[in-house]
Parts: sequence; structure tokens; C-alpha cells
Amino acid sequence: MGTSRSETRLVRRYVALGDSFTAGAPGNAFEGRWPDYLAEALRAVNPELEYHNLGQAGVTTAEVAGAQLAPCLSLDPDLVTVVCGANDVLLNVRPDIDAHAASLDYIFGKLLERLPGVALMTATTPQLAEHLDLRPRSRKRVEEGVIRLNEATREVADRHDVVCLEFADHPDSRKRAYFGADGFHPSAEGIRRAAGAGVAALRTHFGIRITQEEMA
Repeated sequence: MGTSRSETRLVRRYVALGDSFTAGAPGNAFEGRWPDYLAEALRAVNPELEYHNLGQAGVTTAEVAGAQLAPCLSLDPDLVTVVCGANDVLLNVRPDIDAHAASLDYIFGKLLERLPGVALMTATTPQLAEHLDLRPRSRKRVEEGVIRLNEATREVADRHDVVCLEFADHPDSRKRAYFGADGFHPSAEGIRRAAGAGVAALRTHFGIRITQEEMA
């Protein structure tokens, strides 16, 4: 993906794929979702923007590929965000990171093949074990799994030249204030911070016209 020097591009249709980070935490009070903030900023310069959030709580990367990819392609978006993989670690005693990488590779490949010129972004996963009530062995498993997950996500994104937001390596990524009451899903502040990184990337990497600089 080439970097544009001027903000001239308008997004007409945005589709967000992923797990609960995209869909919103189930059972929690609605605090907004990071794709909602992106859509709001995009709509400020293009009131006719179409926004579709296809995220679903609890899904793995393979399930995103199986259930969300086809509907996304049928919508013919020019901006897609894909953030998933946390459940591949949390829901398995032995996380299959190769399966995550293969599914993510398939998702990116199909999107770029079927949607020429699409602006495509993904993200790494913050260290999830930090604020969860886990036994030492489980904590170690999750910590190591997230490290491997992020390495795989970066590698697949780099292979496809997909912009990867570094939610994991951000200096503030482990702050308790950026996690909700469950210690896993992001707080309202964490959501805004994530959206701010997305806004900055849309400007920098794609030359997309977008507002709300205060989010970055």
C-alpha cells in the first residue's frame, strides 16, 4: 500500500471484521466500539458513508474467515479493518497460531484479490493476561500465546503489505485504565485510543480525508 502525500481520498463504504474488540463486549454497558469512532470521523467528511460492523464476540480467526469474509466482499467496501486472534489464544489450552496465520493470510488474500485498491488495516493484540485473574500456568500460556499471535499477525500483514496497527507495542498498552472491568475488553478510553491510532493510519498510509485529530 503506497503512502499518499495529500488527504484527497474519500471512503464510501467501510466494513469492520473481527471478534468482540470490533463487535463490542457482550453483556457490558455500551461504551462505543473503535470502528464506530472511525466511521464517525469518516462520516464527518463524507455524510453518505456506509458503515457495516460484521464483528462477532467470541470468534476465532478461522470463524471470521468462514462467516464474515463473504458478506464483506458482497458489500464491496473500499475500507476494511480486520482485528482478530485473541480467542485463538484464550479459548485453547494449546493455541494453534499456525491456524490463525493461515486464516488471516486467506482473509487478506481474498480481500486484496477481490477488492482492488481497498484500504486494509489489521492490529496486534495487547497482552491479555496482565489484568486477568489467572493461575500462573494459565497466565504464562496466555502471555506466550499473545506474543506468538502478534508475531504471526505482523508477518502475515507484512507479506500482504497490509497496515498493522501496533496496539501491543504501544507504551500505554498495558495500563489498567485502558481495560474494562473484566480486565480483558478495552475501556472507553482504550477504545478511543485505538480509534485514534486508526485515524492517524488512514491519513498517513492511505491519504484518506478524515477529521477528529484530537482522537490520535
